[in-house]
Amino acid sequence: MRRTTAVLSIAALVGLGLVGCAPAGTAAADCDRVADSDPETMSLVGVSGDLASAPQLDVRTPFVAENDAYADIEHGDGMAITHLDQPGVLDISLFDGETGSKLLGTAYDGDLSSFSAFSGWTQQFPAFEDALMCATEGSRIAVAISQDGIAEEARAYYEQAGLPAEGSLVAVIDVRKVLPRAASGQVQFNAGLGLPSVVRTPDGVPGIIVPDADPPKDVVVQTLIKGDGPALGADEAPVVHYTGVTWAEREVFDSTWQAQEGMPASPVAIPQDEVVPGFAKALEGQTVGSQVMVVIPPDQGYGEEGRTGIPANSTLVFVIDILGTVSADTVAAQ
Repeated sequence: MRRTTAVLSIAALVGLGLVGCAPAGTAAADCDRVADSDPETMSLVGVSGDLASAPQLDVRTPFVAENDAYADIEHGDGMAITHLDQPGVLDISLFDGETGSKLLGTAYDGDLSSFSAFSGWTQQFPAFEDALMCATEGSRIAVAISQDGIAEEARAYYEQAGLPAEGSLVAVIDVRKVLPRAASGQVQFNAGLGLPSVVRTPDGVPGIIVPDADPPKDVVVQTLIKGDGPALGADEAPVVHYTGVTWAEREVFDSTWQAQEGMPASPVAIPQDEVVPGFAKALEGQTVGSQVMVVIPPDQGYGEEGRTGIPANSTLVFVIDILGTVSADTVAAQ
């Protein structure tokens, strides 16, 4: 948890850019993907350009898609999207089917620190659902979008940015980063007498049960799930989902698992020097994929000051899922 109130950002298409037990959704072995869902339609769409930059489109106009379709232009070798509630980072360009001209697109600036659930995109662009399922990190995908392939509300909203009121579109999606939905790895045994216990939904969302006991006076860290990823480096900002409760009130005061403004929940990238000392201690030596519980006494949390939803001198309990990492410098620059 940051020393200041955490602000959770959900990627959304605005103006001329996109702002930026172990659960399933972490492996590609059982993911069955068709590389070209409609060869006849997608043969009319050509895409070129370096994967690190915005694509160029070569399409026979006027292009009309009777149904949504997609084709893999490049196949990446990273993690697969096995559930649309997984978080990640996409670069997207939208083109007008009538003229072939570019309408909207991301900055293509290499920023991998702003994550959102892929289902946030498919709510707006239903055509993306089949195109994204089982796609892998590092892939480039061309998508033919029919009239019904974009939600009416989204089409109306983006009309102010030049999106036509009707007609087909072509999208090019670059899958920059894919993360698991939740911690995954080996469940660890912990002696938990007098300490909170953690339960998890089938999707990996944790719940915290605080015992009817006095809290410990020192920081207590327990690794609940041991991930098999690399250990966190000092110059890295972990990408985490977390839930925090106060020991005395037993109430959630902050959680990245909670959806914001109707959009799916998203993890956050937090530099290790921007969290309270007890939270930072919980991250020391941890590996990517792990889930950690930490009990933080007041002097390692917010002390006598407190925060909104956190009374003064509160003992805090956090459950932290470490999903990945980004450069701390990238996050600090935002």
